[in-house]
Amino acid sequence: MMRRRSIALNLKALRLVQPHLLETGTLRTDLLYSLSGFFLSSFDRDFSDVSNRKVCFRERLRSGIVDIKEDDAVDLFQEMVGSRPRPTLVDFSRLFSAVARTKQFSLVLDFCKQMELSGIAHNIYTLNIMINCFCRCCESCFAYSVLGKVMKLGYVPDTTTFNTLVNGLCLEGKVSEAVGLVDKMVENGCQPDVITYNSIVNGICKSGDTSLALDLLRKMGERNVKADVFTYSTIIDSLCRDGSMEAAINLFNEMELKGIRSSVVTYNSLVGGLCKAGKWKEGTQLLKDMLSRKITPNVITFNVLIDVFVKEGRLQEANELHKEMIARGISPNTITYNSLVDGFCMQNRLSEAKHMLDLMVRNNCSPDIVTFTSLIKGYCKVKRVEDGMKLFRKISKRGLVANTVTYSILVQGFCQSGKLKIAEELFQEMVSRGVRPDVMTYGILLDGLCDNGKLKQALEIFEDLQKSKMDLDIVMYTIIIEGMCKGGKVEDAWHLFCSLPCKGLKPNVRTYTVMISGLCKKGSLPEANILLRKMEEDGNAPDDCTYNTLIRAHLRDGDLGASAKLIEEMKSCGFAADTSTVKMVIDMLTSGELDKSFLDMLS
Repeated sequence: MMRRRSIALNLKALRLVQPHLLETGTLRTDLLYSLSGFFLSSFDRDFSDVSNRKVCFRERLRSGIVDIKEDDAVDLFQEMVGSRPRPTLVDFSRLFSAVARTKQFSLVLDFCKQMELSGIAHNIYTLNIMINCFCRCCESCFAYSVLGKVMKLGYVPDTTTFNTLVNGLCLEGKVSEAVGLVDKMVENGCQPDVITYNSIVNGICKSGDTSLALDLLRKMGERNVKADVFTYSTIIDSLCRDGSMEAAINLFNEMELKGIRSSVVTYNSLVGGLCKAGKWKEGTQLLKDMLSRKITPNVITFNVLIDVFVKEGRLQEANELHKEMIARGISPNTITYNSLVDGFCMQNRLSEAKHMLDLMVRNNCSPDIVTFTSLIKGYCKVKRVEDGMKLFRKISKRGLVANTVTYSILVQGFCQSGKLKIAEELFQEMVSRGVRPDVMTYGILLDGLCDNGKLKQALEIFEDLQKSKMDLDIVMYTIIIEGMCKGGKVEDAWHLFCSLPCKGLKPNVRTYTVMISGLCKKGSLPEANILLRKMEEDGNAPDDCTYNTLIRAHLRDGDLGASAKLIEEMKSCGFAADTSTVKMVIDMLTSGELDKSFLDMLS
């Protein structure tokens, strides 16, 4: 324990002198001598028992180091630095590379500095490792400092050095700077290879400029640099994300024609892109294609397909895929189970959703907040909001923290069940616990207040929101306009509706329908008819709700001709009368206000 504490303190001290060491470019400064004396004396004390160890560092390095932990790495490094004769730089490079593969980049950099302080000079390989670690930490400025050190020590930067720096710059989003470095690379007599171009292609795709990545792919061919599966897969993935599926398939076919074998990553991108575009049948066919070509699908492949089948409401197919992945030895993960749990909840099959949760736990897959939020939503959907609340209270006992979506679903559940007080208390709890309500949460709360006759309170909250920096969308304004209309404030609703363009908002079909309904209730049928035509002019086609609202209003007003005309127009658009309209017509037939032919026309 004391030994580890000693090295930890030493490494911490090194971070303070690291910038200075990079600037000097020399291994023999006064600072190095003074610090190395301190560190070496510490090492001499700490490593008096090295000779007693059963497995020496050379044996460990020869046998290969995989997934080394921090404490083990520190112990091994201490043993190496304290041993006599000193290990070679090849030995140190092996250790540094092994630790870097576990993404412990800062630890590698600490080791590099400690090695230097111990009087062991770097070579081009250890310096390249340092450059890589700085780049992976997104500290390209320090990586450049090491490059300067490479040159000061008389080493010639090689392709590996430049490739590492190019990749580091691309990781930081400095693609143009990376391209400039490639030019310097050529000036230094190093020819860019496929690794160089892959880093730049990846950086360009991450910036969203897929067309530029395609241009670079063509230039690679002109410069006799052969693209590989990574190059093509990166661009195919970017095209899929852009929704350019035809271009992605064409590039996939080009890759195949060139004899470059696709990987599971390539297929995953295509399957995901096709499913996102609603072409789940083509996505399923790609899975069969993978299997016929002996390309083993992974958990990502199955997750994409299961998710799309769930969203399509095809739970049987999703379940079959779940069974198939298990049969193939692929363990479902949290994402897999979450999709299935959500699917069962959407179809009100809560017992099966809970069974999937139990299966998830039995298979040592920890449910997360998404899992429980889906179940809570399922309970609320079938009007079992109290059961949803009980599950909500159990979440914290599992060490999970409810998020905005979880709270919003429960607030909506209580609002819709008429338990507004509990909904408001839950909202206040949400705020007090530091969970920030979003536009959706406020919309749910305002809608609940308006539906439960608390328009004044809703308007106060809405006014505060307008003064805040929150970006209020058309859904939020539509809720308030509807609340005003239901609360008898049609004139106020009309003024708010007319102000929408000034706020940069465009009314949607729902907004128009709500306003038309308000005008109808007020008895302003001419204005409602005008708004219907303006709605069409603005590119918002009326829906069945819009037509039924106006038909009922004209029937109440006794204008049977206008009602008949609207019914014919509604039918020509493929809509039908809803339950409320049919009931009104039957009631009017019964009272003798309408002729039977009107009902025939309605049907």
